[in-house]
Amino acid sequence: MLSVKDAENIILNAVESLNQEPDLEIVDLLTAYHRILATPVISYLDFPHGDNSAMDGFAVRYQDVQNSSFENPTILEVVEEIPAGYQPQIPIKSGQAARIFTGAIMPKGADTVVMQEKTNFQGNQVSILATPGPQEFVRHQGDFYQAGKELLPKGISLNATEIAILAAAQLSNIRVFRRPRVAIFSSGDELVTPEQTLQPGQIVDSNQYALGALVKELGAEVLMLGIVKDNPTALTETINYAIDNADIVLSSGGVSVGDYDYIDNILASLGAEIHFRAVQMRPGKPLTFATFPNSLYFGLPGNPVSALVTFWRFVQPTIKKLSGVNKGWEAKFIKVKSHSELKSNGKMETYIWGNLNLSNGVYEFYQAAGNLSSGNLINLAQTNALAVLPVGKTLVSIGEEVLVLSL
Repeated sequence: MLSVKDAENIILNAVESLNQEPDLEIVDLLTAYHRILATPVISYLDFPHGDNSAMDGFAVRYQDVQNSSFENPTILEVVEEIPAGYQPQIPIKSGQAARIFTGAIMPKGADTVVMQEKTNFQGNQVSILATPGPQEFVRHQGDFYQAGKELLPKGISLNATEIAILAAAQLSNIRVFRRPRVAIFSSGDELVTPEQTLQPGQIVDSNQYALGALVKELGAEVLMLGIVKDNPTALTETINYAIDNADIVLSSGGVSVGDYDYIDNILASLGAEIHFRAVQMRPGKPLTFATFPNSLYFGLPGNPVSALVTFWRFVQPTIKKLSGVNKGWEAKFIKVKSHSELKSNGKMETYIWGNLNLSNGVYEFYQAAGNLSSGNLINLAQTNALAVLPVGKTLVSIGEEVLVLSL
C-alpha cells in the first residue's frame, strides 16, 4: 500500500503531455475557449499599434506648456480635432494644440496630452491651466508588446483575456491540442441506471454521471461505456475497447479483494503494467493504477465518495497534464484554519469533505454535517473542499491550521 505522495509521483511520471503533430488541431476564436494552446503565438503587430492618447484632452508640445498654471495659463491655438480612428492631418507647431480623444492617434509634433479637466476650451483656443508631466497620457507604439516577440506561450488555457488578445492581434486560426479522450464505465451486478426500476439489493449507478461531469469540466472528451456486469468476458471486452479508443480509462468498482472483483486480473491478462493496487488514504484505499502503451487506467473504488475523492486527488491532475497544460496541473493545497474539530484514526491520510467559507476576511474550513461515510453521497452536495489529515494525525482542533484541497 503506497503513500499518497508516492502514488501521485508514479501517476504523474507516467503521464506524457500531448505534444505531437497528430495531437494538434486548428480552431477559430469562437471555439478556442478553454482549449490549450499548442504552439507559442507571435504577432506582427506592435501594441499599441502607434502613439495614441490615453485621455480625452489636448495634444501639445511639452516645451510650450511646461510653465503653465491656473494663474498663468498657456494659450494655444486648436488646429484640429482628432477622434479615435481618424488619421491626423496637421502637424502641431509651436503655439498650437489638437483636440484629442482617448485612443486617438497622436499628431506629429505633439508629445504630451493635457487632460481636458486641466484646460479651458473656447472657440479655437485652449488655455492650459496646469503643467503636465513630459509625455503624460501618451501610450507609445510598442509600450505593451513589440512585434516579433512571444505574445502567448505554449501550454496555457485560452480563457476570455487570451482570446481577446488573439483577436486584437488578428489571429483567428489557433493551433491547440486535441481534447484528451476519457472512457468511463461502472462495474457491478447490483448497478442499474437512473431510468430503471429499482429492485431490492440494487444500487443506482451515480459514479458514471459524476465522473463524466468532472471530465467534461476539465475540457476532455467523454466516452461513456455504461454499466458492465461482473463477468470476466464482458469486462475484458469493455476494457479492450476502452484502451483502444481513449487516452485514459476510468472504471469504478471491481478493484477490491472480493470474489467478484475481476478488474486487476483482467488488466494483467491484457498486458498492463500494474503500478499499484492500494493507496494509504481514506476514503479511496482500493485504487488501481495501470498503464498500457497508449492508455492510462484508473480502477477507482466503487463507493461514490471514494470514487470522487480519488478523482480529485489523482485523475484531475492527470487529465490536466495530459492535455498539454505547461504548469500548474498538480493538486494544489492551501493552509487555513479549521472551524470544525476534525478526527482521524491516524493510520491513513484522511480526506474530510466540507466547505471553505470566508469569515471576517479569512477562509476557514467547515466539515460537512452528518455521517462522513464513503458511501454517503448526500452530504457531499454543495461542498467545495477536502481537508487533509496526514498519517499519524488524529485530531485537528477548532482554530488549528489544516491543509485543504480546494475543489
